[in-house]
Amino acid sequence: MLIAQLTDTHIRPSGTLAYGVVDTAALLERAVAHLQALTPRPEVVLVTGDLTDFDRPEEYARFRALTDALPMPLLPIPGNHDSTAGVAAAFPQIAARAQAGKLNYVVEDFPVRLVMLDSSVAGASHGELGAATLSWLDETLAAAADRPALIALHHPPFLTGIRHMDLQNLRDGDALEAVVARHSHVLAVVCGHVHRTIFTRFAGVPASIGPSPAHAVSLDLDPAAPPTFHLEPPALHLHRFAEGRLLTHVSFIGAYAGPHPFFGPDKTLLG
Repeated sequence: MLIAQLTDTHIRPSGTLAYGVVDTAALLERAVAHLQALTPRPEVVLVTGDLTDFDRPEEYARFRALTDALPMPLLPIPGNHDSTAGVAAAFPQIAARAQAGKLNYVVEDFPVRLVMLDSSVAGASHGELGAATLSWLDETLAAAADRPALIALHHPPFLTGIRHMDLQNLRDGDALEAVVARHSHVLAVVCGHVHRTIFTRFAGVPASIGPSPAHAVSLDLDPAAPPTFHLEPPALHLHRFAEGRLLTHVSFIGAYAGPHPFFGPDKTLLG
């Protein structure tokens, strides 16, 4: 099974650039074309938050217009730039299957159960799941302990060393860790928010943050560093589940030289 993870697209209204610099719509369009061109194609696309920049209806409409060409299902959850209500209104079919009051839901249609968590907090940049979501997660994981599960949320439940982003991480990460640790069939926890590829372990399982197809938060580990971004090569994550193991690949978006062969017609290594 191949799962694509798209995150932090920050779509704005037509004719506007994010921070006066980034054409997020054009970059999302490139990401969609990239997904369509992959062989094999992913069976599903997780969108781990910050679909929009200002949670406006026209931004959600533009996001839908840019992604509706994808032939595979799109599974969104809100980020701090979105809202539960905004994502639910834009994706009513997702809202219909979600837990009341929050956009928490599970997708059972694939070899891996996809458990999507809403970590957004109205009017705030940080994330929090809360007791009701954590209880729902515990029950949802326990209900199918014989099936591998992947957990997705926007806010990382761990620190990254990028201080201005760490101030906005998941506030109840310890509580989430306790829930995940009780369920040995969880394959991994995947997040967004930080606009960079980052890997660690969390509750004894692999955890990762996906890169943005738009702008990258600057890799500055100085605690006094101001919040800044760079225009690094856009990318997304591809999570491959096979033979009981989940692997994550970084897939860069764009035209790069290659493919070039290693071996000549006589099967010898090229000099």
